[in-house]
Amino acid sequence: MRVCYLAGMLVRSLQRKQPELEITNEDILCVQIAGLCHDLGHGPFSHLFDKLFIPAVKPDFEHKHEHLSVLMFDHLIKENHLEAKLQENGLNEQDLLFIREQIEGLPKDSLWLYRGRKREKSFLYEIVANKRNGIDVDKWDYFARDCHNLGMANSFDHMRCMEFARVIQVEGEKQICSRDKEKVNLNEMFHTRSILHRRAYQHRVTRIIETMIVEALTKADRHLRIFPGANGSKLTMSESLGDMYAYTHLTDSVLEHILVSQEKDLDDSKEIIQKILTRQLYKCVGQLQLPAGTEEQPMEIRREICQAGSEEDLKGPQLDPNDLVVDEVKIDYGMGKRNPVDYVRFYSKEDPNRAVEIRKGQVSTMLPENFAEHYIRLYCKHRDAKNVAKAKKCFTDWCTTKGFAQPETGNFLDCDMTPVKKKGRKSQPIRNPKRRKEEKAVSE
Repeated sequence: MRVCYLAGMLVRSLQRKQPELEITNEDILCVQIAGLCHDLGHGPFSHLFDKLFIPAVKPDFEHKHEHLSVLMFDHLIKENHLEAKLQENGLNEQDLLFIREQIEGLPKDSLWLYRGRKREKSFLYEIVANKRNGIDVDKWDYFARDCHNLGMANSFDHMRCMEFARVIQVEGEKQICSRDKEKVNLNEMFHTRSILHRRAYQHRVTRIIETMIVEALTKADRHLRIFPGANGSKLTMSESLGDMYAYTHLTDSVLEHILVSQEKDLDDSKEIIQKILTRQLYKCVGQLQLPAGTEEQPMEIRREICQAGSEEDLKGPQLDPNDLVVDEVKIDYGMGKRNPVDYVRFYSKEDPNRAVEIRKGQVSTMLPENFAEHYIRLYCKHRDAKNVAKAKKCFTDWCTTKGFAQPETGNFLDCDMTPVKKKGRKSQPIRNPKRRKEEKAVSE
């Protein structure tokens, strides 16, 4: 709902400040509906489903959740007989096409491929999901929400960003540009994104819980045929991707279905979910930051790590690759190695109709040189000290063999989170007990 609200605020602000853009009420409504419906295609547990589960069970499935959102949008209109209501509000088939295009987007091309709106209104496609530089109301929404829920300070001010948004003609296409003095605020936006990924979305505990949920769902998929399809048949989770009627019934409650099921074929999935609920998570062995440009395949890494330790070195059998989980972690500003601010155009107070570039060095000399980090984390499915020690040794030996730095071990990411001090308690310096005895002797 808030994405819809913010989208309406931004487009109305542009309509008020720049009447020459000829933004219509239909334009505003279409942008708001796109904001409301852009995430309809997410399955259970949001990105976990489309980024991890779908590739595991349907590797040939080419569509992203945005395409599923469009399919669900069409399904809900038909299922709820909304055609007449949309027409009452002045929306025709071209407007519905415009909404679909905002949700799914198209690859950036020199030719104008959109058909919902003419090129004169290209800026409208940058409000809900900005393919040009990533500055859109969807991010503004989850930044504010997640920073608040995590107790993190959000240094990015989206209301200020909205206030200084202005549409300017840039290389034959109208773009949403920002005031030059907003360059630091926009850098803070992308920095906030990277911090959220580091502290929450890609935290070691978050990632292994996601991995375990995906394992449980993958093992359960062909045995869990409970979702009613449009023709009355019962479908699995993977089959529901092609049937929006069934997909509407596919929610987070799927874990509950597995837990209460009496099917023996679901026992393995049930065991994994029970481990999550009782906090018996796979043990994180360590993390390695890969050198820039290094490309490693997780499946190959697992095999190589297991072979890095011989039976003689381990004083026992080698590890089985199936007992390890290798997790690739990529943290960036939203555009890989590139700085998204390089793709933003700015204007000055003196010349508000001329768009210019502002490079990193003109913003601040304190900005990072690199805008992407690539890690691999190793987890051991067995939590006992013997197997964890084996995995740690093999990981260390593998890093040495590959010429990489030694991996970080232990709770290496806990330092990213600043503990909140309890009220009424003052922190006391840690003092050496021996020194305390000496001080007492002197005082006596």
